[in-house]
Amino acid sequence: MGRPVAIIGVGQTKHGRRFDVSYPELVKEAVDAVFEITGIDPGDIDGVVSGTMPSMMEGVALTHFYFADVLRSVGKPIMKTETCGSTGASLAITGYYWVASGMADLVLVVGSEKMNEGDSQATMTTVLEPFYQRYFIAGAPGIFSMQSQEWSVRFGIPEEKIRAAATKLTIDHHKDAFDNPYAHIKKELTEDEVNNARIITYPVRLWDVCPNSDGACAVIFASEDKVRQMDRKPAWIKGVGYSGEEYWFGDSDKVVWQSAIQASREAYKMAGITNPIEQLDVAEVYNPFTFQELLFYECFGFCDFGKACDETLKGTFARDGKLACDPSGGTLCTNPIGATGLIRVSEAALQVTGQAGDHQIPGAKLALAHAMGGVDQYNAVLILGSEL
Repeated sequence: MGRPVAIIGVGQTKHGRRFDVSYPELVKEAVDAVFEITGIDPGDIDGVVSGTMPSMMEGVALTHFYFADVLRSVGKPIMKTETCGSTGASLAITGYYWVASGMADLVLVVGSEKMNEGDSQATMTTVLEPFYQRYFIAGAPGIFSMQSQEWSVRFGIPEEKIRAAATKLTIDHHKDAFDNPYAHIKKELTEDEVNNARIITYPVRLWDVCPNSDGACAVIFASEDKVRQMDRKPAWIKGVGYSGEEYWFGDSDKVVWQSAIQASREAYKMAGITNPIEQLDVAEVYNPFTFQELLFYECFGFCDFGKACDETLKGTFARDGKLACDPSGGTLCTNPIGATGLIRVSEAALQVTGQAGDHQIPGAKLALAHAMGGVDQYNAVLILGSEL
C-alpha cells in the first residue's frame, strides 16, 4: 500500500468562458491559489503532475512545456497524464502513487482546459477510430445516448420515470451550483424548461448535458511526515481504484459497467468500506450527463440495479438526503475536461476538511470522488477521509 498520503491544499479558478485570460494565465490562477492557501514555497515541491484532455482540444501540443513557468516546474521532474474525461482523476492517482512510493514528499498536481478556444465536439468525434466508431458514435452525446437507452431497456424502467429523475437531478445540481463560487452554470430551472428543452441526442436534452468550461485546478499531495510538520487539516487518501475496458464501445457491458464496479470495489476494499450508502457522507460523482449519473449510483452500490430513479425521486441523493451527491453542482454545471476529475477530488477534500463553504455537508468525514473517461471505458474512484 505504500506510505500514507494526504491532500493539504486545493486551488481552483472561477470556471466558465474565461476570455479574460490566456491559457497559461488561467493555469497560473489555480497554481498561485494553492500555494497561497498552503503557504508552501514552490521550491519545496519535489515534482509536478500535469494534464489536459488530449492536446488537440485547444490546439496546443506539449502543454506541460507550455505551462512550465506557471507550473513552477522548471528544473523539477514533471509527469504528463492524459486519459480524456478521466484525466483529472488519473492526475490525482499519479500524484498519489508518486508520494506513496516514497519517491516524493510534496507533489503539485494540476489539471486544466480552455474549451472555449477550440471545438470540443469536433475533437471528441474525430479522435475516435476512423472507419467505424467515428461515424457511428458521433462524440460524447452519441455514446451516452446509447448507454442510457440500453440501461432503461435492460431494467425495464419506464421512460417517464427516467425523465422525472433526470429532471430532478439537473434542477437540484444547477441550484446547488449557486453556493459554489467556482461553478460555471448557475440557473434556477423549472420542470417545463428541462422537459421541453431541445433534444441533443435522444433521450438526452439540453439541460441533461454539461457545459464547455474554461478552468484549472491545482492540488498538493503530501507524505505523512510533511503533513505532521504543517498546521493544516489534511484530507487523507483512504482508497484508490482504477479500471479500464476494451477500446471498442460495443465490446463491453456499459450498464452493469464492470470498469465502474471494479474501480469502486478496489477503492472500497482499500478504505474498509463495506456499505457505501451507510458509510459515505458525500460523493462527487462524475456526471457529464444526468442519465449517466443515475447509472453510476447503481454501479457504485449506492442502490440496487434498476432502482436509481426511485431513490433519486425519494431524495436519497439530494444535498439534504442520505448520501449527498454532487453538492458542488458537479460536472453537469462545470466541465473544464482536463481539470474536471481533479475538481471532484478537490471538492471531496474540501468536504472532509470542513472547508466547502456554503455547500458544505455538515459533519462530512468520508467522501467519494469519481471520474470517467477514455472512449467511455475508464473509471477511477478515490475515497478521502478526515482521519488517517
